[in-house]
Amino acid sequence: MRYQMIISIYLLWNILTMTVVGLDKYKARHNRWRIRESTLLSLACAMGGVGVFFGMQLFRHKTQHAKFTVGVPLAIALNVAVAVLTWKLPWH
Repeated sequence: MRYQMIISIYLLWNILTMTVVGLDKYKARHNRWRIRESTLLSLACAMGGVGVFFGMQLFRHKTQHAKFTVGVPLAIALNVAVAVLTWKLPWH
């Protein structure tokens, strides 16, 4: 039961991060105030890498920026490392 809740929170968080990427794309196309790149990358590092990655692909946003084409996969690797290390902690 505990793992189902953790997975549910993880999925919801990544859906939210994907939505934020879509919102930034919308704002870019309508000449509106934008979401900072540092915010998008921070969301990716904060266990939202998969959501940011899928958002980039789905909305075709930031896919040509080296900061994102390199940074988001690194964030996903960081997310996986954190998950694995957390899983192996003694209190698990």
